[in-house]
Amino acid sequence: MGKNKLAKFDDMAEYPHVFQYPFSVLQANGFELKGNWRKDFFKNDNPIVLELGCGKGEYTVGLGKLFPEKNFIGVDIKGARMWSGAKESLEAGMTNVAFLRTSIELISHFFEAGEVDEIWITFPDPQMKKVNKRLTSTRFMRMYREILSGEGIIHLKTDSNFMYTYTCEMAKVNNYPILFNNNDLYHSDLNDSILSIRTYYEQQWLDRGLNIKYVKFVCEPRDTLIEPEVEIELDPYRSFNRSKRSALSSGQ
Repeated sequence: MGKNKLAKFDDMAEYPHVFQYPFSVLQANGFELKGNWRKDFFKNDNPIVLELGCGKGEYTVGLGKLFPEKNFIGVDIKGARMWSGAKESLEAGMTNVAFLRTSIELISHFFEAGEVDEIWITFPDPQMKKVNKRLTSTRFMRMYREILSGEGIIHLKTDSNFMYTYTCEMAKVNNYPILFNNNDLYHSDLNDSILSIRTYYEQQWLDRGLNIKYVKFVCEPRDTLIEPEVEIELDPYRSFNRSKRSALSSGQ
């Protein structure tokens, strides 16, 4: 591991708004802020919004600046990337931003039922061959429902036509109310401040001439969920490299 990464891990170990919990620690001790994020950390009753797979944390920090009346938590397994957003928000004195280093599959260990109001999923790996690994699959919808409030909202922003189409079909077949849907966001008539936030990878995709897709829907409670049975054309281009997610067993 490079010295730069080690230095970033050392930094984040001292950051009061960054939480890093190996699974072994969760099993032994649980997570003390579960159910108490508002009261014990944010010190307010404002809505909690997660950015899953936050990478460098551009959306977590950007949304935190745009909406000071909400609390934002970036979640990712890659600590070296998360350091950028964690450092920026700390230096800016932001009190409505936090970062959580963990696997998304463990998300219910960190939040109580109904504790989260919105989830952002920004430019995830579309996982075209592995349905269960798609962050908008019914498998993950079940996980999200464990922590979302009754009217919990999901936002997906992606360059992948495959991921966008799959998500729209998943929402449709499960009768999730779609609040907004567009397959060419930056050439739409949407006049929204979220357009001012662009991740590192998003700008590269825009520079390559790719359209950015966005869908926003309500993840309502469902007794059963159905996977869409549709043929979806695979993306014709190779996405930017997304390193294989590592485990937290080392605690780094």
